[in-house]
Amino acid sequence: MLRYLEIHTQNPQARLIQQAVEAVRDGAVLVYPTDSGYALGCHLGDKAAVDRIRALRELDDKHNLTLVCRDLSEIATYAQVDNQAYRLLKSLTPGPYTFILDATREVPRRLQHPKRKTIGIRVPGHPIVDALLDVLGEPLISTTLQMPGDEQPLTDPQEIKERLRHQVNVIIDGGAGSAEPTTIVDLTGPVPMVLRKGRGDTHMFE
Repeated sequence: MLRYLEIHTQNPQARLIQQAVEAVRDGAVLVYPTDSGYALGCHLGDKAAVDRIRALRELDDKHNLTLVCRDLSEIATYAQVDNQAYRLLKSLTPGPYTFILDATREVPRRLQHPKRKTIGIRVPGHPIVDALLDVLGEPLISTTLQMPGDEQPLTDPQEIKERLRHQVNVIIDGGAGSAEPTTIVDLTGPVPMVLRKGRGDTHMFE
């Protein structure tokens, strides 16, 4: 049965955040707002929930899923961050960016790009996400809520509810979202490379 939680964007209700986190720990697929729009998320270690997200979005194993982290120190657990990358991450997080980095052994192999052994990393600037991650105590595995065939990500919680009520377990209504996805920056090469220009500013890479 779908759980639909209306959570205040600036002052998230602790009781509702706790309900969402408990559901994630129990295997739920979650829809939640971020600073660049709505996303699908689930527990890092839950293979069945990850498989459901891939099926929902029709993603193959070459699509980098994203670890949504609380802060820089958590990123270093799951991704290899050299000094140059660290300085860049420090200047751009939290924010609407996804960074492609080489994964550490803490990332299950099934979540990594099969050939490149990379993982997407993100630290959103959004109070609801902050509250979720604080209670969960570990990253969410996540991807943008853009359905197959759609030109734009879903932004309206009521439309999300109508379309996905039988395919996800929890929807957090945090108000209207943005249709603009994150900016994706690949940090695995000698210089940062913008793979997708989105909500985040890219002037520093030009």
